[in-house]
Amino acid sequence: MARLFIFGLGYTAGRFAQEMRGRGWHVDATGSAGNLDFSDADAVGAALADASHVLSSVPPSDGSDAVLDKYGDALGDKWLGYLSSTGVYGDAQGAWVDESSPIGGGRRTARAQCDARWLDVGARVFRLPGIYGPGRSALERVEVGKAHRIDLPGQVFSRVHVDDIVAGVVAAIETDAPQGPYNLSDDLPTSQNAVIEEACRLLGIAPPPLQSIEEARLSPMARGFYAENRRVANGKAKRVLGWAPSFPTYREGLAALTARA
Repeated sequence: MARLFIFGLGYTAGRFAQEMRGRGWHVDATGSAGNLDFSDADAVGAALADASHVLSSVPPSDGSDAVLDKYGDALGDKWLGYLSSTGVYGDAQGAWVDESSPIGGGRRTARAQCDARWLDVGARVFRLPGIYGPGRSALERVEVGKAHRIDLPGQVFSRVHVDDIVAGVVAAIETDAPQGPYNLSDDLPTSQNAVIEEACRLLGIAPPPLQSIEEARLSPMARGFYAENRRVANGKAKRVLGWAPSFPTYREGLAALTARA
C-alpha cells in the first residue's frame, strides 16, 4: 500500500487526504484532525520512514518553517509537496504573475522564505490564491451577513476551488511532476465584489452596500488582502501537470456549491 504523510491536516489537506484514502493510500497526518502529534518525534519519524510521499500545509511560525526545522533531515529522497500562497508575489498592481515572477516583496516575507526553502529541498510547491469550497465560500459570508463590497475600482484577485487544488496535487503525484513551483488558480481573476454579487444572486439576497475600507471596518488581515492586486497565471500547471480546473471561474464553483447544499 502506498503511504502518504501530511503535516497539518487542515481544510485543504484534509480533502486531499480523503481523496488519497479513496485511492487506496494509507495516510498519516499531524494536526488537530490527524492521528499523530507533531511534537512526538518518535511516532512522526516512524511514519515518515514508511512514507513515500510527504505533503506539508503548515504555514510559517515565528518567521520559520516548523516542519523543515524539526523534520527536514527525515525527508530524504521522498516525493515532497508544499502548499504555499500566491501572496508570495506581493502586489503586482493588477498585472499577471507566473512562476517566474519574483517573490518575497510583499507582506508575506516569511511565507516567501518558507516557499524558497521547500524549493531548495526539491519540493513541488503549490502556490494557492483565495481558497473556497464546501462550507467556506462567499455563500456562507452572505448568509451570515459578513460579506462586504469594497469600493476599489480595478481591484482583482485570483481564487481556486479546494477540489481543484486536490486535483492538481494528485496530478503532480501521478505524473511525477518535476520539482518546482506551480500556481493552482482558476481562469478568471476578478473583483471580490463580483463574487459577492454572484453569491447574492444565487441565494436571492440583495447585495450589501458598496463601502470604503474604513466604512467596512475590516480586520487587519482583510485590509492586507485588499492591499494587493494581481492576476495569477496557471499555464504552467496546465502544461506540465495536464491539469485544468473543473471550476474555471467563480460562477461554476458557486453554482456547484449551491446545488450541493
